Amino acid sequence: MKVGISVCSSYPYESPKVAARHMIERARAAREAGLNTLFVGDHHVTPTNYLQNNVILGRMLAEWGDQPFGALYLLPLWHPVLLAEQIGTLASLASGPFVMQCGLGDERQCRAFGIDPAQRVGRFTASLSILRALWAGEVVSESDYWGLHQARIAPVPEQSVDVWVGAVVEPAIERTARLGDGWLAAPSLTYEQADEGLKRYQHHCAQLNRTPGAMAIRRDFLLGSTSQDAKAIARPYLESGYRGIPTESLLIGSVAEVVDQIGQLEGLGYSEVIVRNISQDQAECLHSIQLLREVKEQLGGSLR
Repeated sequence: MKVGISVCSSYPYESPKVAARHMIERARAAREAGLNTLFVGDHHVTPTNYLQNNVILGRMLAEWGDQPFGALYLLPLWHPVLLAEQIGTLASLASGPFVMQCGLGDERQCRAFGIDPAQRVGRFTASLSILRALWAGEVVSESDYWGLHQARIAPVPEQSVDVWVGAVVEPAIERTARLGDGWLAAPSLTYEQADEGLKRYQHHCAQLNRTPGAMAIRRDFLLGSTSQDAKAIARPYLESGYRGIPTESLLIGSVAEVVDQIGQLEGLGYSEVIVRNISQDQAECLHSIQLLREVKEQLGGSLR
């Protein structure tokens, strides 16, 4: 079972410089903990500080090393030529392969960008096809959404870019099995929903005669030196209804408890869990990340 991290990009209470330092420090801690993957998110037109993925990821890579890395992209919001160039450049900054997580984005963000929300699926599918062609060094023309004529990029990634698609509803999971290199399950899924969703993804892969790729799930987490410490720190977040996520879908507790919770996900068939800090306190976040080293050791994972 691989353990990766999605470093929080949203900092409503810190200055932008402090927020950037926090993300850099968490990337360094993730490397020291021997984590398998590093990701950042994608969100736009936000009322509070949200550090944009390509820029901050470039700085974080100086702390990361040679393991896979990447970011989430809400594809309908991006011009595919620009995004292909950005990822081509990011892929040149580190020796590990780039993994693109992607999704549709919500209707509010689409409208803010002047995009018809009804075009989200069409734009997503077309963008993914264009990106893969550009990364392969092909010349691309497209007339439906962006009016591309003889577009090409350089540099192209020297290693293939894996595409993990975030999907929850049935049509999206089928689309993931058809177009993606892996499935990223939502952090809000209960164990029962995570089991059902994974089986649906595997079923659609079988129907399409495709081998399932990465089977990853996001889990927000808080690790403590003891179970009591972790639950005490988590209590105010849970009492405020933390992000609308059911408590059973969070990884909270001691190293042994989190190892058991991740083991249950592994038992369902997941190949990777991507964690994200619950706490907004930097010291607590770094401590949780450091304890992931012990989690990995108990799971039997490689620490590089």
